[in-house]
Amino acid sequence: MDSQTGFIFKVFILSTGLSVFIKYGGRVLPIAPTQTNALVAIALPSLILAFCLWWRDRKNQPLN
Repeated sequence: MDSQTGFIFKVFILSTGLSVFIKYGGRVLPIAPTQTNALVAIALPSLILAFCLWWRDRKNQPLN
């Protein structure tokens, strides 16, 4: 299997698993539909990605 095809397959499987977990397991978590929860759900993925990219950039910078 090609490396890129394998990666796409892994992402597809993880996405499907997450979707099933949200659909059937989401009912177990009683999360109130408040503005704060909506803001956290919208902003948190972007903040996590920004932190990861910042960390990777800091890690790859040469020492002076």
